[in-house]
Amino acid sequence: MLRGHRHAAGMTLEELALASGVSDRAIGDMERGRSRGPQARTVQALATALRLPREDTDRLLTAARDGRRRTRRTRRPPHGLCDLPPAVPDFAGRDEEIRRLDAAGTPGTAAIPVIVSGAPGLGKTTLVVQAAHRQAARYDDGCLFLNLRGLDEEPLDPHDALARLLKALGVPEHDLPADLEERQVLHRRVVRDKNVLVILDNAADEAQLRPLLPGDGKCVFWVTSRRALTGIEHARRLVPTPLPAHAATTLLETITADRTDRQDTASLRRIADLCGGLPLALRIAGNRLVSRPAWSATGLADRLAAEDLRLDRLTAGDLKVKSAFTLSYEQLTAPARQLFRRLSLVQGPDFSPAHGAALTSFTPARVERMTDELIELGLLNAAGGDRVSFHDLVRLYAHQRLRDEETPEEREAARARLDGWLLDTARAAGQWFEPGDDPRPVPGPPADGHDPASAQRWLQTESAHWFAALRAAAAAGHHRRVVDVAESMHWFSDRWSHWGHWHTVFALSRAAAHALGDPGLEATHANYLSWAVAQCLDRPAEGMAIALEAAELARRAHDPVQEAWSLTYAAYAARDSGEFTSAVEQTRRAAELFAAAGDKEGHPQALLGLALNLRAVGRLEEAADAFDAAVARVSDPRTAPAPHIADFTAMNALSGKARVLLDLEDWEAAHAVCDRALEFDARVGVALNRGVPTMRKAQALWALGRRPEALAALEDALRCFTGAGSDRWLDEARNLHQQWTAPDHRPGPPPATPGAPGRTRPGTHD
Repeated sequence: MLRGHRHAAGMTLEELALASGVSDRAIGDMERGRSRGPQARTVQALATALRLPREDTDRLLTAARDGRRRTRRTRRPPHGLCDLPPAVPDFAGRDEEIRRLDAAGTPGTAAIPVIVSGAPGLGKTTLVVQAAHRQAARYDDGCLFLNLRGLDEEPLDPHDALARLLKALGVPEHDLPADLEERQVLHRRVVRDKNVLVILDNAADEAQLRPLLPGDGKCVFWVTSRRALTGIEHARRLVPTPLPAHAATTLLETITADRTDRQDTASLRRIADLCGGLPLALRIAGNRLVSRPAWSATGLADRLAAEDLRLDRLTAGDLKVKSAFTLSYEQLTAPARQLFRRLSLVQGPDFSPAHGAALTSFTPARVERMTDELIELGLLNAAGGDRVSFHDLVRLYAHQRLRDEETPEEREAARARLDGWLLDTARAAGQWFEPGDDPRPVPGPPADGHDPASAQRWLQTESAHWFAALRAAAAAGHHRRVVDVAESMHWFSDRWSHWGHWHTVFALSRAAAHALGDPGLEATHANYLSWAVAQCLDRPAEGMAIALEAAELARRAHDPVQEAWSLTYAAYAARDSGEFTSAVEQTRRAAELFAAAGDKEGHPQALLGLALNLRAVGRLEEAADAFDAAVARVSDPRTAPAPHIADFTAMNALSGKARVLLDLEDWEAAHAVCDRALEFDARVGVALNRGVPTMRKAQALWALGRRPEALAALEDALRCFTGAGSDRWLDEARNLHQQWTAPDHRPGPPPATPGAPGRTRPGTHD
């Protein structure tokens, strides 16, 4: 029909191509019968160029439409070429991922490839094959699967890959163009009008993949790869994660369903946890249980518990977790392999390029580039910002390669460099919070910046790492280093009192001081330990005993300042034990000793403790005077400690005085004192220290009848306590909020608050 209309119009192929915008090759394919079902827009363009009347145009469009229908019915992919692998019968989990692939395969959403990428062993291929079988009825022209062998030494060449796809799509071999670009054009033309799903499995990189992707049309392309393939534009992305505990256990139950004995669910859950939710590892573990009837789930879990043997035991026939990791490992350059191996020495949950630089001779910038390579291959996981993490099994694999490929001396040197960097940086960061008129870090690596805020951020972010390094230093007998690092944490610990490990830090430093044979130094660190045990662990009796031991050590060392600190810490514990009178006397004696020694840091802390103890025994006016005395000392340049300590102490003293004023029902004065305390917030920058005066301000506002302002302030305090992780203060604030928002609540004075005080080393609250 087309040839007849062209001849009637007296046009050559080239002239019709020029007039219609359709290539002369495409027109020739239609006239020779190779293209029996061209798109309607193509036919309309030809009819317009030929100036056909409406009835001839309609006949031409009908012929093309019938041709497309015949093609869908008769031109299925030849059997054996790019067939879809069988589905897994015991597939479990991945409901959300299947849902997203279902949506990506909906008609009308085609021509935008979906890239499924991630770590080895996540079951990416199994996932897309399972989804394809579920959707197969959608695709009139079939589902194709092509393994691009991206991890082979020589991945499938795009030229050969196109040949396989084109033949599977029905193009005879003798019609395949020899040129890669021509094959690419033909491939796009063939799939444009086909309702077909094409799975390109195990892609090596962007260069291999690009020639295989469609330009437009209604075809659907799914791609799997260990690499993220970030260079591919206009793609939807799906990154499966390890299965959560419930789904992982369900998968194990499904795999082992044919065993005659029922497996213990708790043990299967333990196996799932040891496999890290990795589908490949779970399938291997399940297969081992099925193939070993004499084994129990408990027995397999016990075998897998041995970290050094876990990877070797996660083997079932030709399925090996180690082999999956090795394929990715062998893609790395030699420097990236070294970095990967040595990162297994990092003991925290995640890490930054700085850790890699400490473990190697590479710069942080180079480590960052290599880290991107490791993420691309799925050997590391992005953890937010510049931080990355291992899957547990990948970490074991990296450590195994480290043992196999580096000498003990190389491993120990790398570990020592990392621990040394961590401890030097931790000490430098902690120095920002120590007394001194102009604090500066000690010589050593910068603590992620040169100001207190960045130092605190580093100490908190890297706490798992430097804490592990400190424990290693203690175990190795590096007593001086342990003492120096713990000493630098003394004042910082007040800013992060709810961390949960200060008792261990100061127990290590006390033991180190004892090993050094210095009773004065041991008294100092015993005092730190007393605070941590009594206040952080809420074991006041034990804390008091340690403080009294510290006092005896201080007297032996003729150190009145440490004796004063011991009395201060003993008073904390006495007050928490209800021994208020004793606490008053101990803090009063401590204040005298500090004053006699001219100690600018200790004296206001003893006054804070005295004020809290006086309030506890009901001597409210005296307590208010003691709080004022503490503020006066830190405000007078002649007696003030370092500015950051003075601000911290003043803020806490004013918070304590506000509490006393609430007891005295002087609401206006309490409100004013809270505002004074909050003036220090910008410089102190600690959520807990902001939350306490904010809550006291809310109580004053409530008593003054300013209910909306009171609720707003209380909600601000709740946010502060949540951020600080303080259960004690959260409970108090929540109770107030519940009382104030109860339907039958009547306005009135704020309820009495518990008398149990906090601590007075400058992190004391009321």
